[in-house]
Amino acid sequence: MKENNKLQEVDLYKPIQNYFSLEGYDVYGEVKDCDMVAVKEDTLVIIELKLTLSVDLLIQATKRQRLTDQVYIAIPKPKTRMNSKQWSDKFHLIKRLELGLIVVSFLGNRANADILIHPAPFKRKTGTGRQKKKREAILKEISGRSADFNVGGSNRTKIMTAYKENCIQIASYLNTMGPLSPKALIQMGTGDKTPSILTKNYYGWFERIKRGTYMISDKGKQEVEEFQDLIIYYLGRIKNDGNDSI
Repeated sequence: MKENNKLQEVDLYKPIQNYFSLEGYDVYGEVKDCDMVAVKEDTLVIIELKLTLSVDLLIQATKRQRLTDQVYIAIPKPKTRMNSKQWSDKFHLIKRLELGLIVVSFLGNRANADILIHPAPFKRKTGTGRQKKKREAILKEISGRSADFNVGGSNRTKIMTAYKENCIQIASYLNTMGPLSPKALIQMGTGDKTPSILTKNYYGWFERIKRGTYMISDKGKQEVEEFQDLIIYYLGRIKNDGNDSI
C-alpha cells in the first residue's frame, strides 16, 4: 500500500482516467495547464490533481471554472475519517465553490477513484429552518448588548454575552438601590428574564433575603466592580429615566 508521503500527483491520474473512460469520456493529461481534461460530446470536465486539499488548489480550480462549470479537485483519500466535523466543513466549502471532489484510495497495487461531490449550483439557505434560527439568535444577542465589549477572534478570554450584561445590570441596581423585587427591577428596565436570572443565580451574585426580594451578594459586589463602564452606563439610564434614588 502506498503511503501518502510517497505518492506523486501522477499516481492519481490512472484511476481517475479509468473512471471517466468507463463513463464514456475521452481523457487527456496536461492540456493547456490543466492536469486532466475529459470530454464527452459537448461536455468538458477539468480535474486538478494535488496530494492535499489546500487553498491554492481551490483557487486553481475556481479559475478553471472560467472554462467550464464541470471542475473537480482530486486528492488521495485522507487517513482521517471523512465523516468528521473538519471534513464536513471542507465539504461545505467545496460545495459552496460549486466544485467536485474526487478521492483516490490505494490498496496494494490497486487504486480506485470515487467521486464524493459532483459540481452543482449552490443553493444558499438563509431564510428557512436552522439557518434562520441561527440568524435570529445572532440578532437577538446583539440587541441584548449595550456596546461592543469583546475583541473579535479572541477565544481564550472571557466573552461578554447579553446574558452576562443583563446580570451586571441587575447587580448594579441592587448594589446601588439596595434589596429589590424582580417586579421593581423589571420596571427599571432589566427585562423579562429577571426572575429567571435571580433564581438561577449563575454567577453567585444574588441572595434572596425573603420571598420576592433580592440583594447583591459579597461575591457580586466584588466581581461586578470589574465592569465599571457598564455600571456607569446602566446607572445613567435609570437616572435619565427620572429615578431620584441615585
